[in-house]
Amino acid sequence: MPDFTGSLIDHLNIAVPDLPRSLAFYEPVLAVLGIVKLLEVPADPAAGQLEMHGFGRHPKPFFWLVADGTVGSNMHLAFTADDRATVRAFHDAALAAGGRSLLEPGQRPEYHADYYGAFVLDPDGVNVEAVCHQPERLSSTAPRP
Repeated sequence: MPDFTGSLIDHLNIAVPDLPRSLAFYEPVLAVLGIVKLLEVPADPAAGQLEMHGFGRHPKPFFWLVADGTVGSNMHLAFTADDRATVRAFHDAALAAGGRSLLEPGQRPEYHADYYGAFVLDPDGVNVEAVCHQPERLSSTAPRP
């Protein structure tokens, strides 16, 4: 199996038209993955600084929501889950937070044999995914029916 650990991307920002609504979605959904809000940067119009909220695993934020009225088109974000049970919990949390399901949790062999992911749309229509690259036997729980 290929090694999918690590990333060369340090951080990314996404612009959201309604920051409170996006925070209400992302805070509980990312928490399932062990990703929490670590930093808030207040708006400073004189310096051209927009309000931003940074999420990550302590101590480093790597995912930022930026208060801006423009959302990029055809955006897709994929977050790594430690196991398949976490992918399922991510999907449940996303639906509970107002997301819409695109693809239920399941294997995606078109990517590779152990690819297990769930895809949802956030409140702005961004495609958000949780993915586990490990076989089920390495997962903490058996799949639900």
